[in-house]
Amino acid sequence: MSTFSFLRILKSALVLSALAGLLFAAASAGAQNTPGVLRVSAIPDEAPTELQRKFKPLGEYLSEATGLKVEFTPVTDYAASVEGLINHKIDMVWFGGFTFVQAKARSKGQVTPLVQRAEDATFRSVFITSSPAITRLEDLRGKTLSFGSESSTSGHLMPRSFLLAAKINPDTDLKRVAYSGAHDATVAAVAGGKVDAGALNISVWEKLVETGKVDPKAVRVFYTTPTFYDYNWSVRSDMNPALQKKITDAFLALDASNPRGREILELQRATKFIPTRAANYAAIEAAARSAGLLK
Repeated sequence: MSTFSFLRILKSALVLSALAGLLFAAASAGAQNTPGVLRVSAIPDEAPTELQRKFKPLGEYLSEATGLKVEFTPVTDYAASVEGLINHKIDMVWFGGFTFVQAKARSKGQVTPLVQRAEDATFRSVFITSSPAITRLEDLRGKTLSFGSESSTSGHLMPRSFLLAAKINPDTDLKRVAYSGAHDATVAAVAGGKVDAGALNISVWEKLVETGKVDPKAVRVFYTTPTFYDYNWSVRSDMNPALQKKITDAFLALDASNPRGREILELQRATKFIPTRAANYAAIEAAARSAGLLK
């Protein structure tokens, strides 16, 4: 064999090897961004069993829409949902507005919000009490108050922000501040007399009233906040764009006029899902920085 022929064969082999390497890398990237299993989680703002119950029909629907096996992966606290998404242990998360802002900051902007419920564009929190002496925010001075999780938008950040706007500093003007960890736990703390008042998201409050799990005559709302942006479904920005579109389109296609869509939307306490974007949560980020909750 001539030297020329040998060099030509060697060159061809090197080209083929390089191409194989590129194909392998592309396949690996595709597998990472579009895995056979879509791991989904949610901030634990309600009891784990309730989160699982609400997600089951949605998970089955998303599995059909994406062609992937969808698994719900519960997390122990709000911070775990943030870290799970950033560290590739979870692929998509139901975030509150504040946890989305935390994830965006922790990932240096590498988290993308896909959709939110129409209700989340004008979300509110409520302050509740069983005490007849409390009828306005100013009456909380010297009293005990429970927030939800420290990382909760509607159960802590925004209620704290509105208290501060009313010239009430929870850390100095109240007798004691507690953190229940979840919205339903806040209601239980107020109903059980463990605290004088509590703050939680209006959606959970309305659900508990509708299902008879709280007596609105014994525990009542005394203040409802102005509106703010809250929850969304977020993914890492490096997720395959085609998969992001499939997921987004599936949510946007949910329709309350058909039985399946109605069941999913009712469990999610939504009339419909709409597109969202990171800029919608700028006010929450500003409130978090102002309150010293985001560095």
